[in-house]
Amino acid sequence: MSAHAKPSKLIRGATGDWEIVVGMEIHAQVSSKSKLFSGASTEFGGDPNSHVSLVDAAMPGMLPVINEECVKQAVRTGLGLKAQINNRSVFDRKNYFYPDLPQGYQISQYKNPIVGEGEVIVDVSPTEQITVGIERLHLEQDAGKSLHDQSPDSSFVDLNRSGVALMEIVSKPDLRSAEEARAYVTKLRTILRYLGTCDGNMEQGSLRADVNVSVRRPGEPFGTRCEIKNVNSIRFIGQAVDVEARRQIGILEDGGVIDQETRLFDPGRGETRAMRSKEEAHDYRYFPDPDLLPLEFDQAFVDELASALPELPDAKKARFMRDYGLPSYDAGVLVADRDVADYYEACVTSGGGKRDAKVVANWVMGDIAAAANASGLSVAQTHVPAAHVAELVDLIGENVISGKIAKDVLALMFGEERAASPREIVERRGLKQVTDTGAIEKAVDAIIAANPDKVEQAKAKPTMLGWFVGQVMKSTGGKANPQAVNDLLKSKLGL
Repeated sequence: MSAHAKPSKLIRGATGDWEIVVGMEIHAQVSSKSKLFSGASTEFGGDPNSHVSLVDAAMPGMLPVINEECVKQAVRTGLGLKAQINNRSVFDRKNYFYPDLPQGYQISQYKNPIVGEGEVIVDVSPTEQITVGIERLHLEQDAGKSLHDQSPDSSFVDLNRSGVALMEIVSKPDLRSAEEARAYVTKLRTILRYLGTCDGNMEQGSLRADVNVSVRRPGEPFGTRCEIKNVNSIRFIGQAVDVEARRQIGILEDGGVIDQETRLFDPGRGETRAMRSKEEAHDYRYFPDPDLLPLEFDQAFVDELASALPELPDAKKARFMRDYGLPSYDAGVLVADRDVADYYEACVTSGGGKRDAKVVANWVMGDIAAAANASGLSVAQTHVPAAHVAELVDLIGENVISGKIAKDVLALMFGEERAASPREIVERRGLKQVTDTGAIEKAVDAIIAANPDKVEQAKAKPTMLGWFVGQVMKSTGGKANPQAVNDLLKSKLGL
């Protein structure tokens, strides 16, 4: 029996608490130039039926030939999921009729998949981590696409996707809330992108989720599940789990029973609706595909792929915490996107520098991310090189500029001074902070002399100090070193 939900995860119904149980089947399109059993292109967005070979169109007598790169991608993914790699697996025919499935069956894997049990560690929040079991990963072909909007009286079929390799990654029913479901898919997508085995673009359909939802009273056996097909965004996955769980609780509390069925989520109406009653495995009449031999490879093949894997998110996060002293939350945010993690690391190490890694993290996750976002870009896509970010942080560390001036410099780096380095901007625009205590003292004396009433108030109410600091900063154009201003005011006002 898998873990029970924390009390905070339970849903309150009219007759008591309920626990949501979620398992996922993720269909991830394999990153490869050609399809699983043919040489046709997998590129997205071609004209209808422009990436179709005779094999994909199921012409008589055409035989499938396995694409070795797709096999390698599945093994890499299995290794990234810390899963059992099966050196012998079998392709089966899964028989069903669908207009965009030219063969009348899908070549898939059933009893003997290429990858067995594994696990994914998921950060649900800064303080909560869960481990989600992976049941299996198998390879299969995608179907084509029916187009219903091209003609008033006919449906058209586009076979460009037909035969494209998919990895179906099946989780155990270990998820206990919509939030956990969203966090799991987010983490899985990050792992696939690090590995380079799937681009994770949900809007292009290269990552889709079938979400299995059931509810039960805490501590009771699993309830009957319904499968919500082809949910194509992480936000919708969370909504679908909540909506479906509440629908099932309503039925059960009214004394009804849940029918095991396949449903669709309609985000516009915020509801799921029945699509068809759920098939069982025997409905598909699985049998080994007679055109394909069992897929076999040796341990050396697996070891070679394992030796070339990149550093994965969990390992990178642990290293960022160890080497750069980052808190778990910061490290987690930075490694969620491989390009951002690389950009951050380049900022920290630029020019062999020994700058404060936490300060760099604050800039990359804060102001730089916000400025990039405003241009519709991710941090790593900005024109601002890592060396310039490093230089900006160094200027603050050297007391050449204050943190406030640094924000102004950054705005210029994203605006009219796009090509210039922070040092050049500071020099050219005279933005150096005034650290000459003589000059600061003059400004402090002038403000004190001009405001005798405020001086009296400050002696009685030390919080007035902030007003004086503001006035001095204003009179120096924001360039005075704030620490020096504070210290001088305190001694002169006798605070």
